[in-house]
Amino acid sequence: MVPNPQPKRLSIGIVGGGIGGVAFAVALSRDPGLEVHLFEAAERFSEIGAGVSFGPNAVRAISLLGLEASYRRIADSSPAPFEDVWFEWRRGNDDAYLSASLAPGCGQSSVHRADFLDAIVAHLPEGVAHFGKRCVEVRQDDERATAHFDDGTSFTADILIGFDGIKSAVREHVLPPEQYRDLGPFWSGTYAYRGMIPTEQLEAAMEARGADRRLAVVPQMYLGTDRHILTFPVKQSELINVVAFITDRSTPTPRLPEGEAWVNAVTQEEMLSVFEGWGAASQAILECIPAPTRWALHELPELPHYHRDRVLIVGDAAHAMVPHQGAGAGQALEDAYVLASLLTDEACDRHNARQALAAFEVVRHARTCQVQRSSHQAGDLYEYRAFGIGDDEAKLASELETRFDWLWNHDPQDDVVAARIRLGWESGSRTALA
Repeated sequence: MVPNPQPKRLSIGIVGGGIGGVAFAVALSRDPGLEVHLFEAAERFSEIGAGVSFGPNAVRAISLLGLEASYRRIADSSPAPFEDVWFEWRRGNDDAYLSASLAPGCGQSSVHRADFLDAIVAHLPEGVAHFGKRCVEVRQDDERATAHFDDGTSFTADILIGFDGIKSAVREHVLPPEQYRDLGPFWSGTYAYRGMIPTEQLEAAMEARGADRRLAVVPQMYLGTDRHILTFPVKQSELINVVAFITDRSTPTPRLPEGEAWVNAVTQEEMLSVFEGWGAASQAILECIPAPTRWALHELPELPHYHRDRVLIVGDAAHAMVPHQGAGAGQALEDAYVLASLLTDEACDRHNARQALAAFEVVRHARTCQVQRSSHQAGDLYEYRAFGIGDDEAKLASELETRFDWLWNHDPQDDVVAARIRLGWESGSRTALA
């Protein structure tokens, strides 16, 4: 007679299969004491967007999650001798050098989103992921939490984690609109024109315009009033990721035109007109993008809290932000590491998991709100609108040299220790994921 398997000490449902949700599921699945199920709305794992940038803090989280080898195989970095350059900063209308932000030992560490998701998915055991499961409602009682999906099915677990992005369905359960008003996404006022350019093509275009060829491959940010353009390599430096931003600051609360989609295909002429009069490098870049897409960048307000008893929201579901510090995916990965460290602790079970979610919120909330806030402020800085700095380029250059240190130097292991102390688990507990 085959003995019954040991009952799991905790069952966990994860809603959302993006980078953060899959990394979190991979970390949990290494613990045989946990029952883990991930639910993704799409029919397969997929990522929209193109390049994604990771600062030193995000690379640290990737390593702590046990995914560093997979990441290093696909990650791009700044070419020698510019390995430590996160971005060089230049005046948009003439390409003049202003300053550089350095991330020693990391530089501009970037990947194509889809490649990184594929690399993480390779670590996910069979049977964990379930597709075609769009969450439409969450309910809970004293003992369990249930996710209901649009195909009529549901899943019940000891706890539910909402990694379901800026349009999160789980968020409405944690923060019911009738109680907390509308805390959903709002337009930041910024449009982002996106494109990918073959590296050799951009180098040739730079040269033809009389700009330095190396501007094609060393990460750059071109700055101007209410506008800026960034470039960095992806796909093993075969492609250059380009994002060109314009912000509407004519009103404190800009609104998208009624019925406008968040992402639209637009003409090259529209994009070129936005940056008319900019320098040779900017013109070379934009002329290499014949069919740009225009993204209306949305963000979330700073939420009052992230958890409600047995349900927690994390990543973009909790703190979606504008991309001006390259920090959104990094915060999702920090969340994944900290939360997985608590839930895989042998002291954690179905009886105290709610307390673990509460402790997670306590140690993460202030930081993630600060990253949201400072990401928005960074956009103001790049577009000559920062309070007390404006278009003073000397002040701007000085600010950019050290602005990101607080963000990059954070160690999520400190969050884990703080949460364990709060829970009374620190003595004799593991200090990191196995």
